Amino acid sequence: MALTLVIGIIVFFFNGLPKILNGTALEQVIDTGELRVITRNSPTTYYEGSDGPAGLEYDLAKMFADQLGVKLTLIVPNSFSDLLDDIKNGRAHLAAAGLSITESRKEVLKFGPSYQQVTEQLVYNIKHRRPKNLADTENGLLEIVAESSHQNTLISEQTNYPNLNWKSNEKLESEELLQLVSDEIIDYTIADSNEVILNQRFLLNLRAAFDIGEPKELAWAFPKNNDNSLYDVAVKFFEHIRINGELTRLMERAYGHAENFDYVGTLFFKRHIKSRLPKYQKMFEEAARINDIDWELLAAIGYQESHWNPKAISPTGVRGIMMLTQATAAQMGVKNRLIPKSSIDGGARYFASRLKKVNKKIEEPDRTWMALAAYNVGYGHVEDARIITQQQGKDPNKWIDVKQSLPLLAKRKWYKKTKHGYARGWEPVRYVENIRSYYDVLLWISGKDKANEPDALSILPQVP
Repeated sequence: MALTLVIGIIVFFFNGLPKILNGTALEQVIDTGELRVITRNSPTTYYEGSDGPAGLEYDLAKMFADQLGVKLTLIVPNSFSDLLDDIKNGRAHLAAAGLSITESRKEVLKFGPSYQQVTEQLVYNIKHRRPKNLADTENGLLEIVAESSHQNTLISEQTNYPNLNWKSNEKLESEELLQLVSDEIIDYTIADSNEVILNQRFLLNLRAAFDIGEPKELAWAFPKNNDNSLYDVAVKFFEHIRINGELTRLMERAYGHAENFDYVGTLFFKRHIKSRLPKYQKMFEEAARINDIDWELLAAIGYQESHWNPKAISPTGVRGIMMLTQATAAQMGVKNRLIPKSSIDGGARYFASRLKKVNKKIEEPDRTWMALAAYNVGYGHVEDARIITQQQGKDPNKWIDVKQSLPLLAKRKWYKKTKHGYARGWEPVRYVENIRSYYDVLLWISGKDKANEPDALSILPQVP
């Protein structure tokens, strides 16, 4: 059964809408006040972020629905093949799901304008030898998403590689297969270049071995029939956002941070303690005192967020030392996120609010780690992970158990049963562990050295 999510209603009519004809798809959308869109739960399409729904396809579909003056209803099928069947059979008005335009799909679907170009890539684990071509995968396990364009690509490549073999997985999404490669459960998978870019930031042992074939265009898909009313409006919509720069802005928001992402090593952290921290230490201390938290912890959060750069601005719109979103800044009463004291004060209050929200039964230091995870991924996703932890017979009040469950929120088998759905669950784990490492160093430098206390910081493996 498909999962349906109603996003909301904003009335704003798109300039130049064609005249509505009786019985057309466009008339149905306007009359019912609802645009039904099929999508996928993934970081390149749609997911629930810490500040609400996110993802490039969500942003585009929401903007389109807003300009039609209707609410957006997202439909997430159980599998990729279901997604294709649902749009072919007209169970939704369109599919916004990162679909590649292929000749076989064009026979049964009607594609709108291309908005992104991707390349299919063979992905492997850097612990093993890099394959030079598809022939090098013949002795390993290559697994791909069933009914995907990657399957069609491999079928066409069998002429050049007659011994090529693979497994088509009907249950897992591309991101889940990337996780399997990272975990060395399978040897290879094929993913689109945009998926590789986003996931490689967290699955650090993944690499793209080589590109397969020519670049492919991504586009929305519509039922193939004689009704072009909604299709024509979508064509005009993409023309409009391409000209006014909105499409470029959304692309940068979705991928700009991933392309420039880098983990700063311990050596650079120590250098920044000497060169940057002295300017802001008093601010961290005062904000922490007011909110009854360790200033070293607050400073560690700030370093993880911005490397103590008060002018830091990400493509997604978060900014300042504490990298507050516009919504969080407004909630905390921060008028200018680029003013260091304002950003630090706002970040301290927001973290304190997350800490206060954590279940009172959870003791320290687990309580702090849960609050940090909530600061990063959202409180709802942390609660989902705690429920999964309990279902697995582990302790939902212990971070050492919950951090094993958080990555499961990226797996369909688990997130489809949760209240808040998909999340990049490994991200808050790395976020928390990075902050713990920074916190350890700052505590040692300040002389508190709480990291050496039993059951405090040093009992869990640290992520560099």
